[in-house]
Amino acid sequence: MKADPFVQLRLLELQALDSALDRLAHRRRTLPELAEIERLEAQVDALRDDTVRAQTEVSDLAREQKKFEDEIEQVRSRRTRDETHLNSGAVTNAKQLEELQHEVATLNRRQSDLEDAELEVMERAEAAQAVLDRLTGERDSLLAARDDAGTARDKGFAEIDEEIARSTGERAELAATFPEDLLALYERLRVDHGGVGAGAIARGACGGCRLDLMQNEKADIRAAAVDDVLRHEECGRIMVRTAESGL
Repeated sequence: MKADPFVQLRLLELQALDSALDRLAHRRRTLPELAEIERLEAQVDALRDDTVRAQTEVSDLAREQKKFEDEIEQVRSRRTRDETHLNSGAVTNAKQLEELQHEVATLNRRQSDLEDAELEVMERAEAAQAVLDRLTGERDSLLAARDDAGTARDKGFAEIDEEIARSTGERAELAATFPEDLLALYERLRVDHGGVGAGAIARGACGGCRLDLMQNEKADIRAAAVDDVLRHEECGRIMVRTAESGL
């Protein structure tokens, strides 16, 4: 294949743009914020089960406390009714009076037992709520940090995408100036060789794979016509001659 030496030199510009675009794509895939978001979301997920358990315990204890409150209210109402009846003077039968007094005493003990049990539940509920508050606070802090990282990620994406758009436009304009056969060869080589299809011969080495050229290879290059498109025997990439080729 043949191509004007100046056209071949422009291949290096095209390669530089393509390499820059590859670096930008890599930067976009590996923004630190992406790993940070993943780390924070993993921590949020790790808290989820503990938070659900804490919420369940708080809810269960609230129901248990409500049950005691209802029972205490029932006992209190019944005791108040009995005391009112006892103090009314309406009960004159000694046995009935004794039974009523006994019932009031029993209700007093029952209320005291229920209040003690309720207090124990309230203490457990307070401890459970403290755990839930701590877990919720940790989750909220993690979510806030994740949102901050998301904002930084979006800003990074926008900056990179702007550079990609600009470089892609420059690349399209430059690519349009190449002969179709040369551009097709370069594109195929780029796909086959990790994004590098052409490189300058620099100080006697292939600019694509960085291997030093053998003396016979240098001789073949010196003997080649200036418009010959050179390929490295080892890596197959296009080699472009420059003033710094060292041949």
